[in-house]
Amino acid sequence: MPRFALSLLLGSLILSPVLQAAEVQVEVLQRKLDHPWSLAFLPDNQGMLITLRGGQLRLWQQGKGLSDPIVGVPRVWANGQGGLLDVVLAPDFAQSRRVWLSYAEVGDDGKAGTAVGYGRLTDDRSRIEAFQVVFRQMPKLSTGNHFGGRLVFDGRGYLFIGLGENNQRPTAQELDKLQGKVVRLTQDGKVPPDNPFVGQKGARPEIWSYGIRNPQGMAMNPWSNALWLNEHGPKGGDEINIPERGKNYGWPLATHGVNYSGLPIPEAKGETVAGSEPPLFFWKQSPAVSGMAFYNNAKFPQWQHKLFVGALKDQDVIVLNVDGNKVTEQERILGDRKQRIRDVRVGPDGYLYVLTDESDGELLKVSPAS
Repeated sequence: MPRFALSLLLGSLILSPVLQAAEVQVEVLQRKLDHPWSLAFLPDNQGMLITLRGGQLRLWQQGKGLSDPIVGVPRVWANGQGGLLDVVLAPDFAQSRRVWLSYAEVGDDGKAGTAVGYGRLTDDRSRIEAFQVVFRQMPKLSTGNHFGGRLVFDGRGYLFIGLGENNQRPTAQELDKLQGKVVRLTQDGKVPPDNPFVGQKGARPEIWSYGIRNPQGMAMNPWSNALWLNEHGPKGGDEINIPERGKNYGWPLATHGVNYSGLPIPEAKGETVAGSEPPLFFWKQSPAVSGMAFYNNAKFPQWQHKLFVGALKDQDVIVLNVDGNKVTEQERILGDRKQRIRDVRVGPDGYLYVLTDESDGELLKVSPAS
């Protein structure tokens, strides 16, 4: 796919440089972010909340930059891939001021899992008050890998949580465990009575779908109102899936990848397996997918019906065309920056906002060059 050289220009509106390429213009809004993981836009142009994997939640505002750490964030287990992960606003944030966070939480035996909870953001945006945990991935099995952690509200009153299998492959097929699953809760953190495994002996009622390795991006498709998810394969086989009610997405029985050693996945029975759903789209060579965002904004018509997916290993933003449930890769737009991409979001203003996963990470504002 084409990659384009970037050239340095002078910023006209703020004291940060603007980079322009043949295809995109990139404005560096903030540097010195220590491994940022996710961002959420506050209403009424009040800025954005940014999580740092080490455990800090910060506010960034145009003209003011980065705030001090917001007080009241839960203590996180910042080891390996674990730490403070996703941040989303409750659908009724204007009234409740509820902020949801996902993070790695350690247990008594030193192993960890993903936890999710919410608290109230104070009016001055300096504190999270009365934080309460409403979900814990059980059992806790991670020694530092495959937490997942993406949070998505579906617009119908439900919260979806993507959960990695903690690098314990068989657990993704075991319905008595919360590894390798998408779970569905109400917006108060309770189990909906119509979840597919409610009342089934030996199955966790929170589970919505299963057979997932390590989900790193989730978003609602604005044209179909369906949840889409991307996930890391092993060596090869990163996937995009549409996790539907009660369905099995195959891992580790079905995969397009192999172990990092080059040997087959021990449990694998093929690229497709009866009783499981094939991926909607997959990469034979893994870019190490991360945050993803659909573009549905009038600001830049040339981006309509595109899906933007970050890439950690390939250090890029992948642009995919979306036609119904047909996905094709079009191009990659940030590869010359040589930065691991952790999150990609479309702002209320129609610009693309990107976080780079570095010890000196950046917040980028991206738009078409013309």
